[in-house]
Amino acid sequence: MFSKKPHASGSEKTLRLEEQKVKIKEVRRLIGPLSDKVPNYCSDACISRYLRARNWNVRKATKMLIATLKWRIEYKPEAIHWEEIAHEAETGKIYRAKYLDKHGRTVLVMRPGFQNTNSMRGQIRYLVYCLEKAILNMAPDQEQMVWFIDFQGWNSACVSLKVARETAHVLQDHYPERLGLAILYNPPKIFEAFFAVVKPFLEPKTYKKVKFVYSDDKESQKIMEEHFNMDKLESSLGGHNPDGFNYVEYGERMRQDDAKTVSALSCSADSLSANSVVQGSDTLISESGLELSDESSSDGDTDKLSATVEAIEVPNLKA
Repeated sequence: MFSKKPHASGSEKTLRLEEQKVKIKEVRRLIGPLSDKVPNYCSDACISRYLRARNWNVRKATKMLIATLKWRIEYKPEAIHWEEIAHEAETGKIYRAKYLDKHGRTVLVMRPGFQNTNSMRGQIRYLVYCLEKAILNMAPDQEQMVWFIDFQGWNSACVSLKVARETAHVLQDHYPERLGLAILYNPPKIFEAFFAVVKPFLEPKTYKKVKFVYSDDKESQKIMEEHFNMDKLESSLGGHNPDGFNYVEYGERMRQDDAKTVSALSCSADSLSANSVVQGSDTLISESGLELSDESSSDGDTDKLSATVEAIEVPNLKA
């Protein structure tokens, strides 16, 4: 369940590289044999993201990663294809830009005022698809993306607290440390009240990455120029590029991404297979026996955590 209480504390730990490696090794030890079956989700880089998201608390990070593995087994995000969600993209409410920001990060443009469906399931499924494709296209030395949220056409009728909560849940719990920056472009005054309601559902590290930007504000323009090549940024987003979202062209790009995903899955065991099953999933992320207040739990509690991991079976993965 999504909790209103932020998981991370306000103060973020800073560890030396040697200390980070020890923490990563401990998470991998707790996960055990499963780490060999899903190496992409048990790589140093991936485990480090979960540890940073939980302020380097080994047991909290391990529990969070196990929850993601369970979610991926059940949700199968890598199996979502363009034809399944293409109708969600018709208005350009979410799309991956053809350019990167000045830091080399993938840019996802979001226009909540262009919402064209009523199904929360379909909307979240399309969001997950876009997140997966954004990650797929990241440079090897990059692990974060930019969300450019354009409020053109947005009004109070577009407000859905339920969708906002689920969006925050998916991003924070299953894509930790993937958001590098969120630009809120020309949000109307009424949104400030909405954001005040949503803010408690965001972890402190997340909302610190949010920047309010206004087209008629000089300080805001400095933020834009700091992060974007204005000649590549769409004019509708405050840049100088007259090109906008083209649904047909975007569909072709997404089909190419789908092909890249299939190719990646056929060459490695980097994803949980569509035939994967979970045994004992009701107890996999059970609160019983897993006290998460600190890392000084007994060896018995650690053994219980390890036992939940061993309950996962991931058969039929391609080598």
